[in-house]
Amino acid sequence: MTDKTIFISADHGLSIVYFLQTDVLPTLLESGARVVVLTDDGIRDQIAARFAQPNLIIEGLRFRQCREYFEKKDHSLQYWVHFLRWMGGSNRINTNAMDGHLRQMGHEASPRAKRLMPVIRGLTYLLRRSRLARQALVNFQRRYTPNIYADLFEKYQPSLVVASTPGWRWDRYLLREAAARGILTAAVIVGWDNPSSYRLPGAPVDWITCWSEIQKQELVLGSDWKPERVHVGGIPSYDGYFRGTWKMSREEYFRLHGLDPNRKLLSYACSFVTFSPNFANIRALAELVNQDALAEPVQLLIRLHPNHFQPGSLYEQEANRVRELIRDMPHVHLVEPVPLGGELGYYSGEDMPEKASMMAYSDVFLTVYSTMVVETAIHDRPIVSVCIDEPGGWNTPGKFSLSLQEIGEWPTHLRFRAAGAGRVAYNAGQLKEILNLYLRAPETDSAQRRQFIQDECTFTDGSAGRRTGEFLCRLLERGEA
Repeated sequence: MTDKTIFISADHGLSIVYFLQTDVLPTLLESGARVVVLTDDGIRDQIAARFAQPNLIIEGLRFRQCREYFEKKDHSLQYWVHFLRWMGGSNRINTNAMDGHLRQMGHEASPRAKRLMPVIRGLTYLLRRSRLARQALVNFQRRYTPNIYADLFEKYQPSLVVASTPGWRWDRYLLREAAARGILTAAVIVGWDNPSSYRLPGAPVDWITCWSEIQKQELVLGSDWKPERVHVGGIPSYDGYFRGTWKMSREEYFRLHGLDPNRKLLSYACSFVTFSPNFANIRALAELVNQDALAEPVQLLIRLHPNHFQPGSLYEQEANRVRELIRDMPHVHLVEPVPLGGELGYYSGEDMPEKASMMAYSDVFLTVYSTMVVETAIHDRPIVSVCIDEPGGWNTPGKFSLSLQEIGEWPTHLRFRAAGAGRVAYNAGQLKEILNLYLRAPETDSAQRRQFIQDECTFTDGSAGRRTGEFLCRLLERGEA
């Protein structure tokens, strides 16, 4: 038992799920810990009311103050140090995802930033090949340690500060302040692609817990973590999938969306929209469904991406284009993710029953290598990654586009393909062929899906939340680096 205090930074909708909607929080509270969850000030009262219980306190993350410090204190230097941290992981592991972001920066940067890109590329080259250079960069960041949370540290005297990244977002300031005070720090990996896409810590972090041995190797080889400081605890956010906690009945789910119970269900989740339109994928699918061109009568659900709700953006324009396309297609329907509020936007756990039910009852699930390929494999449903390029991409001056046919070598995309957990379609003909295969024989690739989940999630019995909570309890008792 402990009477110590733990700070938890829940700065993203997915981290709300990870910490508050799994066994992580109950495990901590049952140990006797006092838990202070810091989240977006805009939803602080909402979170406090929803999850209220003894020894749980909700405080604000003060994003506004973080942003002001970033903008007013050596902004350009902080910006480029942050970017180099992102790009500068070791080349001992696959760097294709980071290379895509580097290309995007080179294309979309301001004229002044473009002049700096040769220097940035040179420094990136050095960082990827030199551990000493990477250590120097990580240490350099510590000079940007504000005093945003001093009153909270004084008030609660935490023994452990945990964040949903190792300082990759605004949480870097909280973690740096904790380290400056000699407080033990830890991070959790919330996203499947995080260790291969974001790399070096943005703050001193003592411990980290991840999903699998695969992610552990990415952290050790790509980001210089000491193996003994990396814990494999599975992914708590998926315990509800393994247990069937969130799943509605098929009748309830079909009624929710006005679906025909006599037609098979295809579901498409938009993904990768930052780099490429999804419209060509959606059009090909919608036309196959609308023309009854497949081996079985089917209907289609299209789940829009959170970015599709950015007002005035290209992404919002694409969402409206999709709405217009399907307006007169009776067997094509839209699903819109539910926003949590504040700055956490549409990345939330508010629609976990929707997501779980969509995947569970889809006869075939389709996307562009989204993390939802992992979630759908848990439900043992056939999976297709659709990579049909829109000619010219976004076709907008100054906006970078990346061909969907190029991205199969990104780390998580490569693992999905290598595992044989699903198929990839590059054109409408291939898409029709693969859909007919899965509609006729849904058990195809089932063994590969099961192995994929074992490799990527480690614990498939719904125990990851408890395991992760127990790991954090051990750190809390330890109370030192």
